[in-house]
Amino acid sequence: MGVSHENGSFFVFIELPKGWKMKLGDSVSVNGVCSTVRSVKNGKFEVEYMPETLDKTTAGAFKKGAIVNLEKSLKMSDLLDGHIVQGHVDCIGKVIGIKDVGESVVMKIGVPGKLIKFIAPKGSITVDGVSLTVVDTGKDWFSVSLVSYTLENTNLGVMKVGGMVNVETDVLAKYIVNYLNQ
Repeated sequence: MGVSHENGSFFVFIELPKGWKMKLGDSVSVNGVCSTVRSVKNGKFEVEYMPETLDKTTAGAFKKGAIVNLEKSLKMSDLLDGHIVQGHVDCIGKVIGIKDVGESVVMKIGVPGKLIKFIAPKGSITVDGVSLTVVDTGKDWFSVSLVSYTLENTNLGVMKVGGMVNVETDVLAKYIVNYLNQ
């Protein structure tokens, strides 16, 4: 990964994963942030983040050599596997606890209390673009259990207490709560 700043925008250059084909205008999730491909050249693709994205996500902290989670956008003809993830980050969460439980890890993440109404135990949550199941919730936190595959194949496996992550709550919960509040 490489980064640069220009006129208030932040440009990130990411190495294309093996076998990936991308073109100008494609959407890709970078640590859970919906991103538009600006260019593709020399085995890398470039995305641009505007000030709003930098304020609301961890994208502004991306640094050269960082490990990020990447996922291509779902096409309407694709099989849905997991839950609906939009790449519309609700907040930056803070890892406040990591506990080994057998071969898995339970990670506790602090979030603004106003978001808890969108987070249900055993419901869906997205952390740095990784679709997960909520284990438990509190007044201003939730926890997720990470299996060995997730620990070995995402940046969550190297996350430490104090680390910052992008959190996207379940879109269906947002619509339900919005509907009930009308």
